[in-house]
Amino acid sequence: MDELIILGVIAFVVIAGATLLGPRLGIASPLVLVAVGIGASFLPMFESIEIDPELILQGVLPLLLYSSAVSMPTMNFRREFGAISGLSVLLVIASSLVLGVFFMLVIPDLGFAWGVALGAIISPTDAVATSIIKQTPVSKRVVSMLDGESLLNDASALVVLRTAIVAVAASFSFWGAAGTFLYSVAVAAAIGGLVGWLNLAVRRRVTNPAVNTVLSFTVPFIASVPAELLEASGLVAAVVAGLVTGIRAPRELSPQNRLSDSQNWRTVELVLEGVVFLTMGLQIQGIVADLQRDHAGVLPAVLVAAGALAITILVRAAYVAPLLRSLGRRHRRSAAMQPRLEGLQEKLATPEGEQEILERGGQRGRRGRGRTTSRDLDRFRRRVTQSLGDIEYFRRQPLGWREGVIVVWAGMRGAVTVAAAQTLPVETPQRPLLVFVAFAVAVLSLLVQGGTIGPLVQRIAPKADPAERRAEMQAEHTGLMQILRDSAEQFERPTPSADQPRDEAFLAERRYRLEVIAAQRAALLDARDNGTFDADVLADELANLDAAQIALEMRAKTAD
Repeated sequence: MDELIILGVIAFVVIAGATLLGPRLGIASPLVLVAVGIGASFLPMFESIEIDPELILQGVLPLLLYSSAVSMPTMNFRREFGAISGLSVLLVIASSLVLGVFFMLVIPDLGFAWGVALGAIISPTDAVATSIIKQTPVSKRVVSMLDGESLLNDASALVVLRTAIVAVAASFSFWGAAGTFLYSVAVAAAIGGLVGWLNLAVRRRVTNPAVNTVLSFTVPFIASVPAELLEASGLVAAVVAGLVTGIRAPRELSPQNRLSDSQNWRTVELVLEGVVFLTMGLQIQGIVADLQRDHAGVLPAVLVAAGALAITILVRAAYVAPLLRSLGRRHRRSAAMQPRLEGLQEKLATPEGEQEILERGGQRGRRGRGRTTSRDLDRFRRRVTQSLGDIEYFRRQPLGWREGVIVVWAGMRGAVTVAAAQTLPVETPQRPLLVFVAFAVAVLSLLVQGGTIGPLVQRIAPKADPAERRAEMQAEHTGLMQILRDSAEQFERPTPSADQPRDEAFLAERRYRLEVIAAQRAALLDARDNGTFDADVLADELANLDAAQIALEMRAKTAD
């Protein structure tokens, strides 16, 4: 027990040190932690340590994916969902099949099905590993695509892995595999959405921020465990629960609860991500020992891993290039509709225009089955506003060859690959070799791609015009200030009378300011949902409102 406590303390110190020193040394902290783990694995005290891969897949990943989903700008996720779904599903399947052929050819007596199983293990990018890209000045669209891909592609990879293992013992059915995947995702999404809704329904009634945060730590598992029991994807369930929470929390939870959540979850992320990379390095000795007991050479296995990594990068590039061209064509078609959408928006701003649109809708409704209502008009107005916001978002951040190179090179493998490899059945042919190849691919990916992505981004990223960026930010700020002013003007500020008690005047002023803050927050959240402002700028303004409300409430407690 004493040894475990000492090891835990050392791990925390190493994680904190790597987080602080890595950026100063120009090295991403995950790489430092992997290197420390590899070095420590050869010390006698770590020889007997065994890490259950299920602990990573079912104990750590749901927490990390849930936390990432909560903090992800949902509007950007919606905008990039077409690209994200392709990267998460089609690219994983294509990579698994191509790698399956490669492994079948270079590893004797392996067979195509087991090759596809190893390919599925190597195919998904790692949510923790892609955190490296966030430390570089990369386009927000690239970050959204990589974040969304790493949140969802684990489910695709694990379904392909299970299907390949089943195909070894039984005949393969394409429609059976497709049905399994659809079932896995649909059931997980339903469970995750329900858990996310129940999470907020319960936690909004809990006023103690510490208790509220403790409850939040249970949400990923409340979503993932039932999904796994129903043979669906627990990771997708955790992600969906996180997305629902991230969208609704600012409307449902108090600022104190959300601030407590944010601070504590950042700490949990830091510790768990550090533990993941440390344990990844610590496993090297056991993996090499198993490989040598199987009388397989380390150097040939490393060469196989290097070839597999090169293939994943090439397949990714072959997929990303046409994807970006397709996205470019789609966005140009959307931009061509901008004048028409702006005309509709102008009409919707006047009673006469609204009436004209209602009448047109009514005529179409009479030809169909229904009639246009004011609720339909509100939905139509929201769609028009969102479409214009999307066009502006894509105009500001186009995807060119530079962004394509970054998307390709930032697709790193990590601890998920290592953990998934160790779940291969005992009867898997040449299992130690396959586990080592997966480990080597993950380490090479982190070292080669993770070690060079920062300089690559600095070298090829387009240089932003500071004056243009300042002008855009000023326009954003002006628009937000107008929203805040319009929201505040709905309320009449109380004017204290000469004979009014001081306490009553204070309470009236406080009540007025809290009403204004609530209205301003609702207006900013509506703007967020409509996509009319930059997600980061909106997040800053919402944080300012939260701080103002917390300060008011603390002053009230002090006065009491």
